[in-house]
This record gives sequence, C-alpha cells and structure tokens, in this order.
Amino acid sequence: MEQSTELDKPQLIWQVVASIPKAKVASYGQIAELAGLPGYARYVGTTLSRLPAGTKLPWHRVVNAAMKIAERGGSRMIEQRRLLEAEGVVLIGEKVLKQHRWQI
Repeated sequence: MEQSTELDKPQLIWQVVASIPKAKVASYGQIAELAGLPGYARYVGTTLSRLPAGTKLPWHRVVNAAMKIAERGGSRMIEQRRLLEAEGVVLIGEKVLKQHRWQI
C-alpha cells in the first residue's frame, strides 16, 4: 500500500466515519487506526471540527476514548447528543452506553 500524503489523510478519515453504522459510535483513536493513521486521534478531531455546517458525514458518531461526547464550545455538543439520541443511542450523562460501540 502506498504511503498516504497530507492531502489523503482527511479523505481516509471521512471514508471511515462514513462507514460507521447508524446508532453506533467510534472513538477518535479507533477512526485513526482504521484509517491507517495510528496515533492521529487528535488529527481526526481537528479534521472533523473543520467540516462545513450541514455536512452529510455522520461526525456525531465519533466520541472520545472514554465513550463520551467530547467537550467543545458552542452548540455542537448539544447537536451531537440530539443526533445520537435520534438514532437510538442511549447516553448516561455524556457517556454512550457500551452496546453502541462500533465493533468491526
């Protein structure tokens, strides 16, 4: 496999995020691993934070390593929770229940 370039990294991340099934969540680190970018969890977060409003990519299905909605300013946390709950994801506080973790 060819080594990815800087321009390829966001596309690799988007492809993995797009494949997360409805009502499942994955961690930033899990996305990085599956994209072939081990150790790039923060980069995954940065990449997702730059998505335009109204994107069809299911960014809301990505949580932190503790299976919690990542703390961020503004209404994005509220929107993420709303979108997850609309899919049937159960949260206790900000933590997603284990049965919603994406296993591949």
